[in-house]
Amino acid sequence: MVTDEPREECGVFGVWAPGEDVAKLTYYGLYALQHRGQEAAGMSVGDGGHVVVFKDLGLVSQVFDEQVLTSLRGHVAVGHCRYSTTGSTTWENAQPTFRNTAAGTGISLGHNGNLVNTAELLERARETGADLGSGATTDSDLICGLLAAASADTGIEQAALRLLPTVKGAFCLVFSDESTLYAARDPHGVRPLVLGRLERGWVVASETAALDIIGASFVREIEPGELLAIDEDGMRSTRFANPEPKGCIFEYVYLARPDTTIAGRSVHATRVDIGKRLAKEHPAEADLVIPVPESGTPAAIGYAQESGIPYGSGLVKNAYVGRTFIQPSQTIRQLGIRLKLNPLRDVIRGKRLVVVDDSIVRGNTQRALVRMLRESGALEVHVRIASPPVRWPCFYGIDFASRAELVANGLDTDGIRRSIGADSLGYVSLEGLVAASEQPRTRLCTACFDGDYPIPLPDEARIGKHLLEGIEKGVGGPATPVLPSGYGAEDALRRP
Repeated sequence: MVTDEPREECGVFGVWAPGEDVAKLTYYGLYALQHRGQEAAGMSVGDGGHVVVFKDLGLVSQVFDEQVLTSLRGHVAVGHCRYSTTGSTTWENAQPTFRNTAAGTGISLGHNGNLVNTAELLERARETGADLGSGATTDSDLICGLLAAASADTGIEQAALRLLPTVKGAFCLVFSDESTLYAARDPHGVRPLVLGRLERGWVVASETAALDIIGASFVREIEPGELLAIDEDGMRSTRFANPEPKGCIFEYVYLARPDTTIAGRSVHATRVDIGKRLAKEHPAEADLVIPVPESGTPAAIGYAQESGIPYGSGLVKNAYVGRTFIQPSQTIRQLGIRLKLNPLRDVIRGKRLVVVDDSIVRGNTQRALVRMLRESGALEVHVRIASPPVRWPCFYGIDFASRAELVANGLDTDGIRRSIGADSLGYVSLEGLVAASEQPRTRLCTACFDGDYPIPLPDEARIGKHLLEGIEKGVGGPATPVLPSGYGAEDALRRP
């Protein structure tokens, strides 16, 4: 189903904790990361002799029950919840992905991010005879196959240290064999990955909120270009590349939970600060500030605090609406926003409103929202956006629309205002957003706003050829291209 919201690809979680119920710890960790991926969930558990993988399509609470979790016994686990940005939504593409090695061990791997050199890695897999499985069409599956092939002679840790410097793009990897937990973060640290401590073990996760839910204490972020290995001998840290930090600024805007901390900065505090800066940059004469819940709420609070305009709840969100496998009819789809949001007419009627949202992608949601508010009696609707205009697709793990579908790519701010029917429209500046994050601009990826991609993308010819030809039959399943997130036909032949 087409969505007007940006989507993160997935969340990853791993735990090494002898004597603990690692399956249930992983379940709760994934529950805390459910916002990062709602199409599939899975986990693997190793007991020192075997690795068992259980995964399926659906939410974490739909995939796992008490009986399944009780059957997954061991001391090391890898968990994953997924959105599909490369590869379709099929059971084969659910993670963790798994491979047997020539040494008789198993490797289970979960991946958050997107690679930009899949064509090059695929060529290497063909040359080395790596097992690419049957039916999976993701870059994550490709990494697992290459890692399994490379580990035959040297073991997984040394194989990872050889392979990871050749993997280009955004990746947070959590993987294990029967006994050892591994975690790795790309040299730019585009996606977040943190390390936590349990009384009897260690935890790695996409966000600090997943540590909180299981009572693990935050230790530190896993560094860009770092590989961790955790086993009975303790924790080992090795650099496989020099760090060049470029953390995704959109994590602060929308992707991460508000109760998460990234690079020492509270996401909630950042969003409130964005709202304050938005009020300074784009003031409005209005009676009430309302958020588009839930992602617009902190910025709306900040806008109200700075502007002195009262804050109120003008929209009610249905907490139980999520992704669905039941596709709606066209008539229902056109009314879809009312499944998620419904107006409080007594609050809205006769008011001049400032409506704060996190971002505009295609503009469909805001267009329907403005119409709904006017039908509910709003006198004026002033839309304020807690991020700059999204003009470029993401190739590092966010499933935005293609560039042709991004409303800000073809229209200026006044054109977008007219398109969505608002009385006024204001975006926070990129400078304001960066300042709110309290991170140096040089340490952030802002490509979706300014087109400045920190990790070089494949040249047009290779991407165009790969897009058209796909993967050859017999290698990695059906002829389906493995491409970085966001690539469409019109993106394949442009140079950013």
